[in-house]
Amino acid sequence: MSQTNRKYHVPVMLEECLEALQVTPGGTYVDVTFGGGGHSRALFDRLDGIGKLISFDQDPDALKNTWEAGNFHFVQANFAFYHNHLRLLGVKAVDGVLADLGVSSHQFDEEGRGFSIHGDAPLDMRMNQSGDLTAARILNEYNEASLANVLWQYGEVKNSKKLAAHIISSRASQKIKTTSQFVELVQGLAPKHKEHKYFAQVFQALRIEVNDEMGALKNFLEQSIKAIKPRGRLVVMSYHSLEDRLVKNFMKRGSFTGEIEKDFFGNVLKPFKEIVRHPIIPTDEEIEENSRARSAKLRIAERNGE
Repeated sequence: MSQTNRKYHVPVMLEECLEALQVTPGGTYVDVTFGGGGHSRALFDRLDGIGKLISFDQDPDALKNTWEAGNFHFVQANFAFYHNHLRLLGVKAVDGVLADLGVSSHQFDEEGRGFSIHGDAPLDMRMNQSGDLTAARILNEYNEASLANVLWQYGEVKNSKKLAAHIISSRASQKIKTTSQFVELVQGLAPKHKEHKYFAQVFQALRIEVNDEMGALKNFLEQSIKAIKPRGRLVVMSYHSLEDRLVKNFMKRGSFTGEIEKDFFGNVLKPFKEIVRHPIIPTDEEIEENSRARSAKLRIAERNGE
């Protein structure tokens, strides 16, 4: 992988992901979160001329990291609809699917995207620049109850109601447009000595709402039932408890609530079986080299059926 791509995003738990997929040279695989192409490139290098890789990413910037090959196909689209795209490509089912749910280093670092609390950028946070909803629209247009719900549900912000009320009051006199303006506006509500964590939670909540990340994740997981062959692998790396809970429940129970679902005849509907009971986490050495790997959790499941 080129040095440029390494700067875009350092792939987390690369070898662990490849091992989890049990890559066979002639198999067909999907990487639904292409980003800098780190995981995709390493996966592709394990294939032969028969094996295929289809990668997805909704961020137009990811296209810069692709390469030309007859058995590699890049789709610029949200992974929430990946099964439909596979069908359009004539792919009925695949041997393995990889999802790295983290926001790329490139998106955090690029000025103008508004993902980071550092610097001064427009409150955008759209992964897909053609989307209508931005963080600024949420902060300036959502009512107090909706704001509080987003902050609590997606960021677990403890004083979400108080913060929402303060945002509503502040925007009455001046629209909230930039990251630095927003940080200054709510600085006084952050717990002392825990300011960084507080703003990380707030920005996470806004980002998830802007990009409908929970809805997209649910759609992706449900589509994997049809997209993956029996005994094929589903490998998902998450970075916060909301994502990890959905992935865990889906792999373990076949539902997002954690409840076991049954058909009309009382048979348990469980499309996948867990390969590891507890998530795989990065080594101390990897975290030291790449701090953004710190919260990563890797879960693996195998598609049931013959």
